[in-house]
Amino acid sequence: MNNQEKLINILKEIFMLDKAELDFGIYKIMNQKRKDIEQFLYNDLLPQVNKILSQTISSDKKTIQAELELTIKQAIDFGVDPETSPKVLAVKERLSQAADITDAENEVFSHLATFFKRYFDNGDFIAMRRYKEGVYAIPYAGEEVKLHWANADQYYIKTSEYLKSYRFKLPNENIVCFQLVEASTEQNNNKTQTDKERRFCFANLYEFPIKQENNELIIPFVYEQTDKKNTQKEQNERAFELIKTRIPADFAELLTLKPTEKDKTRTLLQKHLSDYTARNSFDYFIHKDLGAFLSREMDFFIKNEILFIDDLNTKSNEQFIKQLTKIKATKNIAHKIITFLAQLEDFQKKLWCKKKFIVQTDYCITLDRIPKKLYTQILDNQPQIQQWIKLFAIDEIKHKNATQILQTDIIGFSNPLTIPFLEQNQFLVLDTAFFDEKFKWDTLATIHNFDEQNNGLLINSENFQALSLLQARYQQQIKTIYIDPPYNTGNDGFAYKDNFKSSSWLAFMENRVNLSRNLLAEEGVFFASLDNNENANFKNLCDDIFDKNNFTGEMIIETATDNNPTQITVEHEYLMCYSKNLATQNVWTGTSSGAILIQTEYERLLEINRDIDFLQSNLRKFIRENKDNLARIKHYNNVDEFGVYSAGDPSNTKAGGYVFKVLHPKTNKPCAIPPNGFRFPEKTFREMILKGNIEFGKDETTIPKPKRRLSNAKELLRSIDYEDGRVATGDLLNILGSKMFNNPKSIRLIAHLLNFMPSGKKNILLDYFAGSGTSGHAVINLNREDGGKRKYILVEMGEYFETVTKPRIMKVIYSKDWKEGKPLSREGISQCFKYVRLESYEDTLNNLVLQPTQTQQQTLALNANFKEGYMLNYMLDVESRDSLLNLEWFINPFACYLNTTQHNELKTTKVDLIETFNYLLGLVVKEYSSPKEGLKIILGHTLEEENILIIWRDCTLYDNKQLNEILKASAYNPLDWTFDRIYVNGDNNIENLKVGEERWKVVLIEEAFKELMF
Repeated sequence: MNNQEKLINILKEIFMLDKAELDFGIYKIMNQKRKDIEQFLYNDLLPQVNKILSQTISSDKKTIQAELELTIKQAIDFGVDPETSPKVLAVKERLSQAADITDAENEVFSHLATFFKRYFDNGDFIAMRRYKEGVYAIPYAGEEVKLHWANADQYYIKTSEYLKSYRFKLPNENIVCFQLVEASTEQNNNKTQTDKERRFCFANLYEFPIKQENNELIIPFVYEQTDKKNTQKEQNERAFELIKTRIPADFAELLTLKPTEKDKTRTLLQKHLSDYTARNSFDYFIHKDLGAFLSREMDFFIKNEILFIDDLNTKSNEQFIKQLTKIKATKNIAHKIITFLAQLEDFQKKLWCKKKFIVQTDYCITLDRIPKKLYTQILDNQPQIQQWIKLFAIDEIKHKNATQILQTDIIGFSNPLTIPFLEQNQFLVLDTAFFDEKFKWDTLATIHNFDEQNNGLLINSENFQALSLLQARYQQQIKTIYIDPPYNTGNDGFAYKDNFKSSSWLAFMENRVNLSRNLLAEEGVFFASLDNNENANFKNLCDDIFDKNNFTGEMIIETATDNNPTQITVEHEYLMCYSKNLATQNVWTGTSSGAILIQTEYERLLEINRDIDFLQSNLRKFIRENKDNLARIKHYNNVDEFGVYSAGDPSNTKAGGYVFKVLHPKTNKPCAIPPNGFRFPEKTFREMILKGNIEFGKDETTIPKPKRRLSNAKELLRSIDYEDGRVATGDLLNILGSKMFNNPKSIRLIAHLLNFMPSGKKNILLDYFAGSGTSGHAVINLNREDGGKRKYILVEMGEYFETVTKPRIMKVIYSKDWKEGKPLSREGISQCFKYVRLESYEDTLNNLVLQPTQTQQQTLALNANFKEGYMLNYMLDVESRDSLLNLEWFINPFACYLNTTQHNELKTTKVDLIETFNYLLGLVVKEYSSPKEGLKIILGHTLEEENILIIWRDCTLYDNKQLNEILKASAYNPLDWTFDRIYVNGDNNIENLKVGEERWKVVLIEEAFKELMF
């Protein structure tokens, strides 16, 4: 194989031209343009190497050849033998050294192959600059400390869903599932061995047999280290041979043909084996600026590995020119290839970063918020009633003993249900997914100041995409972020690239934490649960993102107790805390009854015992054992295991302490005194009042309490006992009735963190690794206890969004107590939450169609120079434009559809353009209304307090004349100043006002949509 063939093979791999059998994601896109790309690379681009070299090298050789012929003639004319003439011999030497174009071409192709192969690794460009073999450089700008990892300048785009289970439906509606039953892991976070790589292998049949459960066939796989020589393709072939003989008759369609151009005998099973393994082997990253990176690397490569210092000292001009010409050809072709690659990578980046469409919006609302005029429709909705039976066991209410707490629930129960039953069960949670669009909008129209009344938001989506969509609506609005990300243990479902385990994880976390920081309010706080696998790396990452000066503390949470003294065991996890801005951190207020140690008093305790480690880990035991010593400290005569108080029994001032009165600032009356007295001396307490560090209630009957500062969070958490994983798992098991989720987080842990979160409506918790929904559960519990209005946003991608996360939130709204999946009471809480599902990155790719217009094709055929510029820079953007955002969708925005993938099956899904646009604008929704069919109106305001009116119409039902009549008949006057902006879909002739140099009051939705989405 010559060097040109080597380069062609590398380009095939880089441009994904060697994966014609894959028909998903970016491979599907490249397959659409395969012939055009091959034509351009092989027929248009690579021949330019010869052309560039010929301009100098061939003319140089011709000149020397002519000079030689003239020198020979002169020697003969002078009677000198040309074979012995020094002058002739010298020119011959120069001619022999003149470059041969073929040799020069081979050298250029070799350089190009070496360069592009260097940075490409199974679908990704790994940005590691090499000084020489085994020596790398990192970008560094003189910082005191620099955190860097191999994928620091990339987006991590892999999801773990296909890794865990890959499902697809056969034409006969049967389902096949490739299930990962055991994943091999590297101990102590070691990288994969250099001579081995992980492969998907068909599992041991004796240990994991193929199973048929109803209409689903489960085929087990393992993901384990094997010798590099055993390729994934060979593993797939082995798996096919073993599986095909064990396929039940009901699943015989697996062996029907699904041929490709190269493989006419490929079966449906082989196609899915290839897709399954390829989805998990390729495409982990998208480079944030591939063009700039490769251009810098090419310049460095030329200076370091092609242009040698000795070349500058050569005695032969021909040799120097030859070397420069090869460098020119290498650089010229390389930069064209880089431009082409950058177009492809930037296109993927555009698709990844674009805001995703909402493809489902629904609401879960307790019946007390549903208009009673709609109850008849509810009673007629059997899917809704069946959900209530499944989730809330309402069919068992009639069997309860009348003496129990459910006595009032029995009234009106019959089968079918009755309106009196609904009236007696106001905390039943209605799900609008079971109802038609009119019912949904009739319900929404009755909820005034909707976003204020809405208690929560659940998003079924990859979390990067969800965080991107939330940016405009929740910019600096979130008070608390709590996340429980994958710990990168190797068996927690996190998909990492071989040899880049920690690097993959850090890129994954950096992308998401950076986005979420934008959502934090200035006084906001960020918490993350971790274990020892990535704790140190994550601390360094967060120091970069939040600034190390905003690090608040790292709390250690005991997770197990191992009494084995013969070995060192890890029995704890970490809870890391950062402030958005610690320098301006507001005081945290809260109503936690758990005792706390204010910093100055904590330091006083340290004077008694200098063994800080002992004190921190054994505080309670220490206090109990040193009660007598502590009691003798001035001002303290009542000590318990929770802390030290400044007075004893308030009724007994002779006990060695004293009681002082605190006047309420509003009523000027003495406040209530806690049973064991205040925990500070009077002087200290009064100083705290003057500094605003005391929290007072509404009146003097409420005991004043210290405000909790973020800097005390470390001490606060040390005073709390957290239940271990078994208790948390048991709690979730009681709610769901069966084990459907492993290792849920402790409700008490998150509830304790949220104790510092004020109870108002503007205090929102965000959890973008929501899992089973523990954080949302904790918010609801706190609101139930203190009547607060805290809100929650939960983001979860997994399929258990529908089976665990959302059902859990619905259940804890309906009842606070559960056992074996059944409610122990019907003590609910009035709630409404919205849940949405987003288009995925895969969906975006699968809906793309690259097709030039006829005019474009004719222009390309006529102008070769234009064709090169088009292919290198514009092809993907221009040809995908209509399938990314088609203006025809806005003619009737209520009938916009995309294909979305569910279990590897494309389904036509309705797009919610209305709700998508609300989030693109960052709209705080006040009112929804649908006064007529084909007409929807939304009122709201932006975070900048711009009042907004949005009018969506089916343009086939309402032309411009009818639109103006609707406005005239309504209270919406475009010429008054009720609204700062009015958005309308479709061309219109509404009277407009200029509100700035480049701004008009009435704006086309489609124009704003396009600008905000990309």
